[in-house]
Amino acid sequence: MKRTFDLLLAIVAGLILLLPLAAVALAIRLTSPGPVLYWSDRIGRGNHIFRMPKFRSMRVGTPAVATHLLANPEAHLTPIGSFLRKSSLDELPQLWSIFNGDMSFVGPRPALFNQDDLIALRTEQGIHELVPGLTGWAQVNGRDDLPIPDKVKLDAEYLRSRSFLLDLKILWLTAAKVLARDGVSH
Repeated sequence: MKRTFDLLLAIVAGLILLLPLAAVALAIRLTSPGPVLYWSDRIGRGNHIFRMPKFRSMRVGTPAVATHLLANPEAHLTPIGSFLRKSSLDELPQLWSIFNGDMSFVGPRPALFNQDDLIALRTEQGIHELVPGLTGWAQVNGRDDLPIPDKVKLDAEYLRSRSFLLDLKILWLTAAKVLARDGVSH
């Protein structure tokens, strides 16, 4: 049922967001050199690597590490990168990953391929067997502000308590947090 819900919602969201997706792509193209999309190697279900698209918010050549590990993240942002991140518009191309089956709307956020500490903690807790999500329990309970052990604790809570109703609650809370720009550091 979750996969069917993801497919239907991805199709509907993709159709509704077609014009905003095109507008963001054009804005990226006009404000910075390089591709519109950034394909990030991420850890999916079973710790398999998949390629996740995002609208590019960082300059070409930025190291492929978590933003908080950059010495000066603001120096790497494109002219509209901060806006894309704070509005979460950079995440919209992940609808492709949901449609493709690499992601779900709700689940633990996919780790970067080189976030060994996060991957190890999730594997210890069995979280690695979940399909990663566009949003998740950790995102609505702190997002970028949470240290990794706290994210994993929340991901483990989701693993134990997951249900269709919890997913709907997380989607609702995500929409509220995105509109409020709550918990976004860059």
